[in-house]
Amino acid sequence: MKVEVLPALTGLDEASWNGLLDRSVAPSVFLTWTWQTEWARAFAPDHPLQVLAVTDDDGRLAGLLPLYEEAPERLRVLGGVDVSDYLDLIAPAGSEEDVWQALLQHRAAQRVEWDLHAVRAASPTAEILPRIAPSWGLRVHAEIEERCPVLALPATWDAYLARLSGKNRHELKRKMRKLERELPAITVSAHAGADGWDEALGRFLTLHRLSKVGKARFMDERMERFFRDVTLALARRSWGRLWFLESEGVPVASFLCIEHGGTVGVYNSGFDPAHARLAPGIVLLAHVIRDAIERGVPVFDFLRGEETYKRDFGPTSEHLLNIRILP
Repeated sequence: MKVEVLPALTGLDEASWNGLLDRSVAPSVFLTWTWQTEWARAFAPDHPLQVLAVTDDDGRLAGLLPLYEEAPERLRVLGGVDVSDYLDLIAPAGSEEDVWQALLQHRAAQRVEWDLHAVRAASPTAEILPRIAPSWGLRVHAEIEERCPVLALPATWDAYLARLSGKNRHELKRKMRKLERELPAITVSAHAGADGWDEALGRFLTLHRLSKVGKARFMDERMERFFRDVTLALARRSWGRLWFLESEGVPVASFLCIEHGGTVGVYNSGFDPAHARLAPGIVLLAHVIRDAIERGVPVFDFLRGEETYKRDFGPTSEHLLNIRILP
């Protein structure tokens, strides 16, 4: 296998990139050409890129590892960690070790650190790298970086409710009844597709900033530009969906969801604190989960973070690793 260093993502077309990703064990939206391109434009415009493209003996694309120069002698996986929940090598299932062998041979000639964030503990990368790196004069340091609660969805809403603990099932039903009783003219709606997306996202961003002081600080001008650009690109590909819970036409809670690879992921949220006692976010989340079940989606992913409200919905937490490849 041969490793070529591309100085930009434009060295490959979207179809080739995503076609390779679709053959991987866990094709995450955060590794798509769309997401990676928008992230690089927003957060690494002045950082040199090293997109490592691995080709097989017949010249066919066999693997991709997109990196950027975070500091001298330190390359970090493209996508960062603040806004990208799953990152990894892109390679067809079953070929990961061959691709990593080629990459580590290339890496052994350099005196730089490779910093891989948000790698699933169940990824082949997590098993392969510590085993093969020493043969190339390299060492690997891995540690748990975060946890993602993930919910395997049953066939029906009633079957899902039956899986919850008695306490959590009772609390969820109680909150749904209370909100519907105390807030007039409650409606739940979803927006998908590029038409009208910018206006709908604006309503989401208003609730997002209202939710918490920390969220308002997070959603600065650069972050808003990134959100608008990347989510519109996802919506054009049917990978994005905005959910709203409204009372008399006024948004009370909202979720930004990513739908890709047989998974619905809750990427971000917002709610009006004036109605916090009625838990509008919890009630809307129940509707989003129920919709995923009714559409036959097999997996519901709460993404990064183990907040209590997520655990009450009965998911199983999966570890994410930070893996550093060192001389």
